[in-house]
Amino acid sequence: QVHLVESGGGEVQAGGSLRLSCKASTGIFRIYSMGWYRQVPGKEREFVASIRNGIAANYGDSVKGRFTISRDTAKSTVYLNMTNLKPEDTAAYYCSALTGPRSPRTWGQGTQVTVSS
Repeated sequence: QVHLVESGGGEVQAGGSLRLSCKASTGIFRIYSMGWYRQVPGKEREFVASIRNGIAANYGDSVKGRFTISRDTAKSTVYLNMTNLKPEDTAAYYCSALTGPRSPRTWGQGTQVTVSS
């Protein structure tokens, strides 16, 4: 089972940028899909972005045009580049991986992003 470790969270002012990283314990070239979700206390985990087979990227409606997901297979790392951050982007961000289309989802431990107005 792949182990995921997120980093890059922190506090930033509205309009600022952050880049989150998700380091996998194994090579990611053959991982079916990797993505990012976020969660605030008391709410369900929300889809943010995913990249499938290293090519097809999808985004949640609230982040389209502001966030970009990418991967570096040489570093076994997936990134989430976040720009024009808003206070409503404040959440714990979790990296996830699906090794296959029917495999159970693996989660990282999360990294906190706080956007102040």
